[in-house]
Amino acid sequence: MKRAVIVGAGIAGLATALRLGQDGWQTVVVERAPARRSSGYLVNLLGPGYDAAERLGLLTALSAHDLGLFTTVLVRADGRPKFTVPSAIAEAALGKRVMSVFRGDLESTLYDAVRDRTEIRFGTTVTSMDQDTGRVRVALSDGTTEDADLLVGADGVHSATRTAVFGSSFRVDLPYVVGAFPLPHPVADVPGSSGTTFIGPGRTAAIVNLGPQRSSAFFTYRCEDPAAELGRGPVDALGVAFGDLGGGVPDAIRHLEKDPAGAYFDTVSQVVMPRWSTGRVALLGDAAWCVTLFAGHGAALALAGADQLGAALQRHDDVPTALTEWETGLRPEATKRQALARRGMLQYAPPSRFHVWMSDLTVRAITLPGVRGLVRRGIDRANR
Repeated sequence: MKRAVIVGAGIAGLATALRLGQDGWQTVVVERAPARRSSGYLVNLLGPGYDAAERLGLLTALSAHDLGLFTTVLVRADGRPKFTVPSAIAEAALGKRVMSVFRGDLESTLYDAVRDRTEIRFGTTVTSMDQDTGRVRVALSDGTTEDADLLVGADGVHSATRTAVFGSSFRVDLPYVVGAFPLPHPVADVPGSSGTTFIGPGRTAAIVNLGPQRSSAFFTYRCEDPAAELGRGPVDALGVAFGDLGGGVPDAIRHLEKDPAGAYFDTVSQVVMPRWSTGRVALLGDAAWCVTLFAGHGAALALAGADQLGAALQRHDDVPTALTEWETGLRPEATKRQALARRGMLQYAPPSRFHVWMSDLTVRAITLPGVRGLVRRGIDRANR
């Protein structure tokens, strides 16, 4: 029986353990954190990500967490509406094979699906590794050593596996920070079953109100020193950057003050590497190709990457050959999503009021029946 060590118990790592376990591999997942973590931002599964979730057998369980498509209201700084984009517009553009869930719910669904198929060790890190043509030997911080056929680094954009095996020059830091967190209760001034979005020069604030335990907040802004912003912490940094806004923003920040530990708050980075594997060591998910939240496909790519890795390993007994084929097939999609994310930064953090006005004009145009079909066809092409 083949054996794999997987570093990271997030979406990419758990999906890899699930797929390999379904194919008969023994897997052990090691995770630096002492317990599972949960973040409140939304992830969209469509195209290859939806297909992968279906093949992995996750759709039935995920359907209980599906938030569906909701009305979006673009608002001014004081919270007054500019215009509304009905949920029917998104449905017409995206089609039926799409699912929107909170990241924490996707991770929990994966955990429930895989926990009886794999060994998961929390509070554990890789201390060293070496490999030859036949095996990879992994020493862990709990004092054990694992001999495996494959080591998968799925430990995120700040991957220690990537640094240890490939070096530290592949992360491209961008001048933005992102904050996202769940809202246990709907906030004031946001209509039910909808979301409000403020987009201004250099920043976006979005509040989703879908009921108790189904609401969340998302913030991003451009800054000269992202590391300094992180040092201030999410409450202070987001309070200063968005404290002048009205609508549901003040209420959301008050929620954050009560539970700052529950927030995802980080810099925005991409990972650009010439290769995702060497010998029997591979990187997967954000550790290999982080596309950023601006792309909207990070979770989908993680699922697709894990599923396609399993398929390649089924086709080839030789692990390095399988890894090469897997990367050849997946890299064009990751590269495309990274490029779309770089363009998407203009949408989430427009450089000027003129860019805001142009963005509003584009969104208004999408609501027109004739344009809706063009958008759908464009999305279909992007997801092929």
